[in-house]
Amino acid sequence: MPLSLTIRRLLTTQPVELPVFHPIAIRLQQLLESPDFSIDAVIALASEDPSLAGQILKMANSTVYMGRVRTETIKEAVIRLGAQQVSNIAMAASQAGLHVSDNKVLNGFMQSLWLHSHACAVGSRWLARSAGYPQYADQAYLGGLLHDVGKLYLLKALERLNSMGVAQAALEEELLLEIFAELHVEQGCRLMQHWNMPGIYCNIVANHHDDNFDSSDTVLALVRLVNTACKLKGIGLTSDPGIDMAAVQETAMLQLTQDELEDLYEVLDDSQELLM
Repeated sequence: MPLSLTIRRLLTTQPVELPVFHPIAIRLQQLLESPDFSIDAVIALASEDPSLAGQILKMANSTVYMGRVRTETIKEAVIRLGAQQVSNIAMAASQAGLHVSDNKVLNGFMQSLWLHSHACAVGSRWLARSAGYPQYADQAYLGGLLHDVGKLYLLKALERLNSMGVAQAALEEELLLEIFAELHVEQGCRLMQHWNMPGIYCNIVANHHDDNFDSSDTVLALVRLVNTACKLKGIGLTSDPGIDMAAVQETAMLQLTQDELEDLYEVLDDSQELLM
């Protein structure tokens, strides 16, 4: 029996509530889905977990997010950045803390995955603004952050199985990449549906590799292009320096110039340096 099929069967016994999302970060995203949410409710929820609130402020004060304007409280962050961006930062801050493992092999994969996910988030937000779609910047950021959440879920599930003495053979690099290729979209969709995440992000998780994607979906196109650029740059678990970005379908869809692509590469490089 193929190892991926064995893993798929084992995963059906795993709780979907594996630590892949922070509950407050999820609640913030769900709160913002309501058309009549209040700023006070956002502030109260973001401040509920002191540790997460501290991470939000730390990330909000990084040059990637705020530049030279420093914020001291969650209330100031919400006022200056807006509720959606603070909610996105909460998700990013919580994700950063989840990409760790006591298992050396899994931890290496998780760290590479986090570098990739963060680069996709920052790059997608930048590209939305640069390419003339600023109204999609926040959605592109979160889509980039979550597009590979199925891989994190698989790593967390394998970590749990390994601690139980099961699936040790799956912790070899080549086999892990095989499992990702076969299962990460399926398991990512399962996870997003379980947490009732907004449809736009479920669609990105489901279609960020699909050749027959909806070409009118601008946010999906932004994330797909940045994901490909990360692969070209070797940011993440896979690398292909031979990719011709000028020939990529999304480059034509978004009408990007070579100069814009070069600027995107610099943004992706900067995202790595700040995390380091």
